Amino acid sequence: MSEETNGPEDLEKVSAAARLFDVRRVIGGLFVVYGTIVTLLGVFDSGAEISKAQGVRINLWMGLAMLALGAFFLLWLRWRPAEVRATRDPADEAGPREPTGD
Repeated sequence: MSEETNGPEDLEKVSAAARLFDVRRVIGGLFVVYGTIVTLLGVFDSGAEISKAQGVRINLWMGLAMLALGAFFLLWLRWRPAEVRATRDPADEAGPREPTGD
């Protein structure tokens, strides 16, 4: 079922809802949160954990990569926000209907 927009107020409400539930916001937010957690784990890794990863601070690098990806999604959302176009009723464009006689 499609939602009709009857005026600028309705269009504004639908547009706000579309921006709120944009998948880029959800993905970007999750990557930023998880990236922050993994980065903090990587900063405070013990020597045993680093040697287990063959000397690579994998948590730090993956956390920074997740933060970068999350920032990219959030910046993309800011640069190109979701737009909701006004829906038009095709019956209005067709003109008046002629009554059909049975």
